[in-house]
Amino acid sequence: MKAFLLIIVCGMFLNFGSKTAIKTDTIIANGQMPGVIKDKTGILHLVYGTGDSIMYLYSKDGSKSFSQASLVSTLPKLAASHTRGPQIAVTANGLLITACTSAGNIFSFLKTGSGNWKLSGRINDSDTVAKENLMALSAEGTNAFAVWLDLRDGHNKIFGARSSDGGNSWSKNILVYASPDKTVCECCKPSVVMKGNNVSIMFRNWLNGNRDLYFITSYDGGKSFSKAQKLGKESWALNGCPMDGGAIALNKSGKPITVWNRKGTIYACEPEAEEREVGQGRSCTLKTVDGKNVYAWLENGEVVVLKPNGQKVALGKGIQPVLEPIDNDHVVCIWENDKQIHSSLIEL
Repeated sequence: MKAFLLIIVCGMFLNFGSKTAIKTDTIIANGQMPGVIKDKTGILHLVYGTGDSIMYLYSKDGSKSFSQASLVSTLPKLAASHTRGPQIAVTANGLLITACTSAGNIFSFLKTGSGNWKLSGRINDSDTVAKENLMALSAEGTNAFAVWLDLRDGHNKIFGARSSDGGNSWSKNILVYASPDKTVCECCKPSVVMKGNNVSIMFRNWLNGNRDLYFITSYDGGKSFSKAQKLGKESWALNGCPMDGGAIALNKSGKPITVWNRKGTIYACEPEAEEREVGQGRSCTLKTVDGKNVYAWLENGEVVVLKPNGQKVALGKGIQPVLEPIDNDHVVCIWENDKQIHSSLIEL
């Protein structure tokens, strides 16, 4: 009888005959479009939106429990849905958050030494140009770089701004890329990652009728950028926007790795290398953990995580997963479902 019950219990958590494990999750807050980052002390910091409020909470025990949510700021008509939401990064000066309004202005917020949040300024130097509300943020040391889809001159381009003081002030806006076919893909979020003076950006282009991912790099902290290069050998001819930008990360040697969707297939790719299939779905992301890649995406409305050993973990219904390493053996996946923020700790 005990053996029979053990089989029943195991069957609840593992699909026999497949590599997909089923894992439970915890609802940690009511809100939308979470972002998460871990600082050097191991504390997880999470930001999300609810209504016009930017909310923040943290975990000191590797996502096993979270603090009560606190208000960062209220922004009228905060963008926090459909891949649009507040972004968070850790600088040498503390926490940095960026958030966009539906009118198309991006603002930055800093957590001061007293523990309070303050508005440090508007990032876009031309009014209401980020009307798509699609942006990304990365930081290292005292340097930070924000990137977004920008509608100045009437067509979507990739623009950015850098900060050398942890987000207290921002540079004159920088044109990162303008498509010769007038516009980049209009509804796909760009990605950015910083390492030293290198700033790597991925975005979905619209070139010759194709909605392919492109990669561009700065080697001088974001002052200038190299020529954009296409990712992957094949192309996606599409008269429409897939609303799916993918993600970028750095491997152990500091080289960029990417993950993205083409025609419903998830591909991983390094610049100038051939793409390889990792799954089926959309809304993909990745992180590197001790030199190994961990992926997450949506598959038939379910959030799934692919471990480095090839095992796929199903976490349940939801949208827009994000990952953050806890240590060399664990990663946390955070996502939204029905305007609730979910968290699941995954053992690698």
